Amino acid sequence: MAFQCPVNSPFDCLLLDLDDTLYPGGTGIGPALKRNIDEFLMARFGLAADRAAALRVELFRTHGSTLAGLIALGHDVHPDEYHSYVHGRLPYDMIAADPRLAALLQSIPQRKILFTNSDRAHMKRALERLGIDEACFDDVVCFETMNPHLFGDASNATDRTVVVLKPSVHAIVAGMRAAGTNPRRTLFLDDSERNIAAGKALGLRTALVGKRVRSKEADYALESIGSLRRAIPEIWGGVAVVDDELQPDHNVEKNKSMRADLDAVIQPTSIQLTDRETVRHDSDQLCVVKQSKSIKCRTSHVSRVLHVSS
Repeated sequence: MAFQCPVNSPFDCLLLDLDDTLYPGGTGIGPALKRNIDEFLMARFGLAADRAAALRVELFRTHGSTLAGLIALGHDVHPDEYHSYVHGRLPYDMIAADPRLAALLQSIPQRKILFTNSDRAHMKRALERLGIDEACFDDVVCFETMNPHLFGDASNATDRTVVVLKPSVHAIVAGMRAAGTNPRRTLFLDDSERNIAAGKALGLRTALVGKRVRSKEADYALESIGSLRRAIPEIWGGVAVVDDELQPDHNVEKNKSMRADLDAVIQPTSIQLTDRETVRHDSDQLCVVKQSKSIKCRTSHVSRVLHVSS
């Protein structure tokens, strides 16, 4: 897809999350997903409802998702089996068509990458309900593209017990590769503060969606994707109206004049991405530190939960 960035825009590409970002978090899809995950754990491992809910929370905290945790613990759960159960039963009719969103996305002159942890089938159904053509995006990064090793790709050397999802380093790097642009000129929009923190740690510009107040690692905050043009007019080459509560303390001219200095002097930052990884971004070098001891303890606890109940 051909694109031409406005001369005054500080962005060459946008990375856009899907769930609770392109459609509101209040649709009911999130609570329905949690119920489906609990029911999957109950059916698959014979857990009581309260144990299933507790396990879902624990696996999300320690591994980033229930599926990632189950695979890491050695359980033979194929992603297609899991996704067809937990996503296949979602009430997609709760997602309303949004022609204004479709027009907004079409008006963005930069490259647009859809960057989601969800599987492709869920992504397609959600976009269809929104009335968004997948061709609106220049590329898609989803569960399958981040985890080819889980689908029989023998050429991929990734450990088959590892599931790549935001906010892991490998997932953010996959999004950056799809963008193909300077991270400092790439805007990452997501509703998750953990994902935003991970993107910021790797040098991306960040926008937290669904919030009025910015998190520490967010350059922008917007209540909904529908307010994108008002919240970040720089995308279209406009000048930001600074609001201390909603906007970062900069404008397009400051970006242009200070970019060289920022490129030369990057303040080191350290951010906790998951309970397994810590990323340190120091100038243009990245360092991933594994925290094997703490995760081993938590993993043992989860293993006992499944072993006793299965």
